[in-house]
Amino acid sequence: MLILHCPYCGVDCEEAELAPGGEAHLKRFGPGSSDTDFEGYMFARKNPKGVHFERWRHAYGCGKWFLAARCTATLEVFGTYKAQNSVPHPDVIAAVKARRPDWEGYK
Repeated sequence: MLILHCPYCGVDCEEAELAPGGEAHLKRFGPGSSDTDFEGYMFARKNPKGVHFERWRHAYGCGKWFLAARCTATLEVFGTYKAQNSVPHPDVIAAVKARRPDWEGYK
């Protein structure tokens, strides 16, 4: 079972308490954007095997959104951080690099 730490309320949550929100750190496009940009935002998502950054909501807890870095193949969690970060938190990047030296970095 996937267990993530909520950075807001400090609870380690089982995935049954959480709601997935898809890929993290997307550039959002709204009114006035091109059809191609909006289509890319709505439908184009990464689906890697390995390290992935995702959005999660602590649905049965504090209700807040947070971000997590985890391995999609092994469910290993590298860290979680608050959703207000526009890029992955440096501590999480360091944790990924420490456990996966061959990782090419956040793109």
